[in-house]
Amino acid sequence: MRRHRGDRPRGGEGAMDITAIAIAVLVGLALLAAAARACSAPLKLLLKVGLNTLVGLAALAVVNATSSFTGVALGLNLFNALVVGVLGAPGLVLLILVQWVLT
Repeated sequence: MRRHRGDRPRGGEGAMDITAIAIAVLVGLALLAAAARACSAPLKLLLKVGLNTLVGLAALAVVNATSSFTGVALGLNLFNALVVGVLGAPGLVLLILVQWVLT
């Protein structure tokens, strides 16, 4: 049987039925959920490290602002901010002790 232009396929000749569409949508949603879950943990860790680095940079700025009173001055750079951001207050004490030992 020849088809003419504009004739729609009848029966199962190429039309996707509703179950195939539903399965494709469910598989797509499952893949999207898996990708979102796989990317959420590293993204949370990256945001946490970034926020802690900013807090560490602020702590270093406070130390440098009070350096005229205390005599303790640390450089405001990314390495020091990362050390203080990751280790917290012990990291700040560690940097101060390293500077004291080396000078």
